[in-house]
Amino acid sequence: MMLVLIVCLLLHSKLFRGPSRVNLKLTETRKDPEHAPKIPMEKVAEGEDDIPVVICAAEERMGGAMATINSIYSNTDASVFFYIVTLRDSIKLTRQYIEKTKLKGIKYKILEFNPMVLKGKVKPDSSRPDLLHPLNFVRFYLPLLDISHKRVIYLDDDVIVQGDIKDLYHTNLEKGHAAAFATDCDLPSTHEMVRSVGMQTTYMGFLDYRKQEVRDLGINPSDCSFNPGVFVADIGEWKKQKITKQLEKWMQENLKENIYSSAMAGGVATPPMLIVFHDKYTIIDPLWHVRHLGWSPDARYSETFLQGAHLLHWNGRFKPWDYPCVHLDLWEKWFIPDPTGKFLLKAGDLTVESQNWLTIG
Repeated sequence: MMLVLIVCLLLHSKLFRGPSRVNLKLTETRKDPEHAPKIPMEKVAEGEDDIPVVICAAEERMGGAMATINSIYSNTDASVFFYIVTLRDSIKLTRQYIEKTKLKGIKYKILEFNPMVLKGKVKPDSSRPDLLHPLNFVRFYLPLLDISHKRVIYLDDDVIVQGDIKDLYHTNLEKGHAAAFATDCDLPSTHEMVRSVGMQTTYMGFLDYRKQEVRDLGINPSDCSFNPGVFVADIGEWKKQKITKQLEKWMQENLKENIYSSAMAGGVATPPMLIVFHDKYTIIDPLWHVRHLGWSPDARYSETFLQGAHLLHWNGRFKPWDYPCVHLDLWEKWFIPDPTGKFLLKAGDLTVESQNWLTIG
């Protein structure tokens, strides 16, 4: 009888106590992101009505990505879901930056990007090593990311959004187009800036037309180029047209023939997209991509023009977190200090007022 009683007690313990302990551990793990499993946990599930935004977060540029997210989150009443792509070593910092600041209220998922996917496709170049960062090529692989949405917005991390992001998301893509970009010949207000800093606005500035492979494309060298740092993508159409495979083809072609290089305008990520999307993209409202703010530490737009812009892009060498840079005040108000102290701004980047603007939660 005693033996039977002991067996019954053991069974009762396993059946009714076991699950509660497991659930408790899962709950505690979710509350403490620093002790999460090796596979990153999503904070919340994606919703069909969310506006999905893909942004990369490199450790050395983390403050830029968080400023971009903050500007989007603060300027819309829509539900935005952020897919934050980073490398394995930066997952913990990304999570801490969000959970220990005012961004803890956003809906997001951290995605790990494996740089091995680029093996044999990218040629080392010392002139602009930042342009060869693995995350610079995430835009090529959107359908391969763990994304549940059929349409996404892709943004570089040196962007500030001043408008309502849902307006960009609802861009009407033309039939058969997998993406929408801003053409480099769009805004008369930007022409003077482009001329003053020697920026290229045509295919001639990105492709080496001395190479037969380039001439065989049949692309007029004077055709307007576009900047792939801001775009809306139809994931289904992207898959249908096998855009990723096409982009990889031209990466490999450059390895063999050097048909473009990061010494030319736009680096190594822009030329493949210019080739693949030539005459096959929808044009977005130019005020949704006012760029070239990072091409010179001196050339400036008029303040009136910038106040009316929906999105600002510091593409170029002079980033707002690296002094010197123009129009810093428009970036400063969205910057959130790193709670871990790893991401630091260079002297002169922030005014005393903006340094004291935020308190870390």
